[in-house]
Amino acid sequence: MIKNEQATAGQNLPYIAGITLIATLGGLLFGYDTAVISGAERSVQNYLIDSQGLSTWVHGATISSALIGCIIGGAISGMFASGIGRKKTLIVAATLFFLSALGSGYPEFLFFDGEEPSMGLLYMFNFYRVIGGIGVGLASAVCPVYIGEIAPANLRGRLVSLNQFAIIFGMLVVYFVNWGIASGQPIEWINEVGWRRMFLSEAIPAGLFGILLFFVPETPRYLSMAGRDEEAMKILTKVNGPETARKILADIKNTVEHHSGKLFSYGATVIVIGILLSVFQQFVGINVALYYAPRIFESMGAGKDASMLQTVVMGIVNVIFTVVAILTVDKWGRKPLLMVGSIGMAIGMFAIAGLSYYEVIGISTLVFIIIYTASFMMSWGPICWVLISEIFPNKIRGKAVAVAVAAQWAANYFISSTYPSMMEFSGAFTYGFYGVMSALSFLFVWKMVPETKGKSLEEMEALWTGKSGVVAEDKAMLAGRSKV
Repeated sequence: MIKNEQATAGQNLPYIAGITLIATLGGLLFGYDTAVISGAERSVQNYLIDSQGLSTWVHGATISSALIGCIIGGAISGMFASGIGRKKTLIVAATLFFLSALGSGYPEFLFFDGEEPSMGLLYMFNFYRVIGGIGVGLASAVCPVYIGEIAPANLRGRLVSLNQFAIIFGMLVVYFVNWGIASGQPIEWINEVGWRRMFLSEAIPAGLFGILLFFVPETPRYLSMAGRDEEAMKILTKVNGPETARKILADIKNTVEHHSGKLFSYGATVIVIGILLSVFQQFVGINVALYYAPRIFESMGAGKDASMLQTVVMGIVNVIFTVVAILTVDKWGRKPLLMVGSIGMAIGMFAIAGLSYYEVIGISTLVFIIIYTASFMMSWGPICWVLISEIFPNKIRGKAVAVAVAAQWAANYFISSTYPSMMEFSGAFTYGFYGVMSALSFLFVWKMVPETKGKSLEEMEALWTGKSGVVAEDKAMLAGRSKV
């Protein structure tokens, strides 16, 4: 208790909170950009696809084009984060969000005089959606890392979890924005103008994010790795107080100096765990539940209005249980939350599979979908990002997070794109598959994932040094560090 009080005594909580809130705008834009298409999808289909007699394959490729950008953004995030820094990478992401909002809303800009649908216009729309997706990929990788590298160890879980809350909140915001734009308007206006305003609305939070980023510091971990120790010390002191700051900076310098920075310099285990965390987060089927929720409820017998209401109920539940994770992650730990969440998701999905097999439609289906999504939101939703931001050693964090996030978006694309064909084969099989993945995620966490609650980012390296062949003196040095 005394040690913990000493560690928290010098913390500048208002400053930490301000930096975190600005950084989580990247998470809000992540959710906003990925969900804005839900309200505009049918109008985009009418305006750019059906008007030209194009196939449903082109429709699917257009709606999911942003995910291609997400994979690219995730893959290059490590190069950007390590090369130009965490802060500048987020500024790049904000710029891409802004350009995507303007371009997706008005793809005629620069290259077309009229507004008649054409293949060229379709190409430009997809180009701007991919640009936004790259921004999402960069933000999804770097926002948790930025927060994790700024936050004190005792607050890191909660603060990084706020990024997941911002993602879900961003989705809810854009649902209401889309509803507000379309409410009371004739379908002809929505198909011609309304969908454009939905995309253009993203320019407001994107511009605000870009401006506010100029008022936050670079992370001390990056500054120290770049040889800018004085600047790192100033930020660490402002966040943690001078005594704790000196200890953290010494630990950072030790970890930076003793490793090459190659991706597998700490062994393959930490990389494999990072990738599997990302893959399991998607293979449990969460984005199917989020992207296709209205269609799922309609297929189960709900009318159009009822399905939208049930989707709103599910969205509110998502926010509530994400808050549960924020409040408990630094008290209960990462592993317990993940394991409890896996059990809840497995129960929900296996029940839905059984109901689908016996063609039972009713309130019970909604109940088990809520059990499933609530379990995800209190566990795998935020905690996966917490672990990805903290388990990788300083020297390889940028590269390793890039690999994990690229794997996550690739898994997202695979699961989202295979859902329609799997449902055509068998609904019971589809939901049963997600249930099996949920059960396997429990075994994976139980056997492979270490508990990281309360450890500094530098102490985290001691988890992997014994498995990667680090020399004995380095292991002794790492093992002997005190918590900060």
